[in-house]
Amino acid sequence: MTFCVSIGGQNQYRGDAPSNEILVGTLRGFVKLKRSGPGSAWEEDGRALTDMHVSTLLIEPTRGRILAGSHGNGIHASEDGGRNWKRVDSGIESPNVFAMNWVQDGDKVKVYAGTEPAYLYVSEDLGESWTELPSLRDLQGRDKWYFPGPPHIAHVKTITFDPRVPSTIYLGVEVGGGFKSTDSGKTWKQLEGFFEDVHRLVVTAKRPNDVYMSTGDGVYHSSNGGEVWEHQSGRDARIAYPDGLVIHPEQPELLFTSGSITDPGHWRETHDADARIGRSGDGGKTWEYLDGGLPAHIQGNIEALSLSVYPGGYQLASATTNGEVFYSEDGGSTWQTIATGLPAVSKGGHYMALQPAGAR
Repeated sequence: MTFCVSIGGQNQYRGDAPSNEILVGTLRGFVKLKRSGPGSAWEEDGRALTDMHVSTLLIEPTRGRILAGSHGNGIHASEDGGRNWKRVDSGIESPNVFAMNWVQDGDKVKVYAGTEPAYLYVSEDLGESWTELPSLRDLQGRDKWYFPGPPHIAHVKTITFDPRVPSTIYLGVEVGGGFKSTDSGKTWKQLEGFFEDVHRLVVTAKRPNDVYMSTGDGVYHSSNGGEVWEHQSGRDARIAYPDGLVIHPEQPELLFTSGSITDPGHWRETHDADARIGRSGDGGKTWEYLDGGLPAHIQGNIEALSLSVYPGGYQLASATTNGEVFYSEDGGSTWQTIATGLPAVSKGGHYMALQPAGAR
């Protein structure tokens, strides 16, 4: 089994055994990390799409097809584990893909893709062709959506689904808010009660009415499908600007988040994210910040975080704007640095504000 670590792609996986391959989406394509088996060392095992900023990676469940979305080069697909690729974004207007995810709907796998500008598309043939869901264009207040960094255009940042009902979609726009559809994206309801800079939405089948959200102002939780939200952590938390967010599918109280001690506006002055990974065992009410094996100071931001579950355990992997990859197989208690010096794993141009002093 393989799982992926990317900014806006699939970040929760399930397999029959621990994975021995990790695909990492970077500023210059994707990098494959591989080990011979549990307990052995991770090593780089190839790169592809090296002329593209790969922002999203996912593996669809029927054929194991890998889809890679990029900033500037659309979507590409591989049928052979990443050795050969072809472009598969017919029907998508923008080449800037910020989010992708898939859902099993009856006997079909539907793949959704969100772009900059903030448009949403669906494919029912594993990416060969795409159809826009245009109602997102018509939402009230859309003219006020924006992104602080150049080119200041909002994008679809996160897409997830109600595990019980594949027609129920949660979607986040950065910066524009959170939205819910109960008819596979034909119509949308704007959710309210949180900071509109939405980074990640997650739901678990064990408790599908519970929706968690990371934003530019901390983590939020809804216990009723997004109708009412509780602000669980804010800008006074150790991770004041969380981006990554995952929830264990079998343990709905167990969450992990990752991010910076300050927002990107401060990075341009300090060139330091001072990033961390947090774990909550009580559904986000309290958080502990993990340090076993992680660097004492993480200068780049941790903008990608993934979880892969197998019978009897689970794996975590995260990646930074400095091209580091951290890995844990004991619930985050201890970590290994399994790659350094990779191209940046970065949302848009965030990596530029966080380049180490010697690289500026």
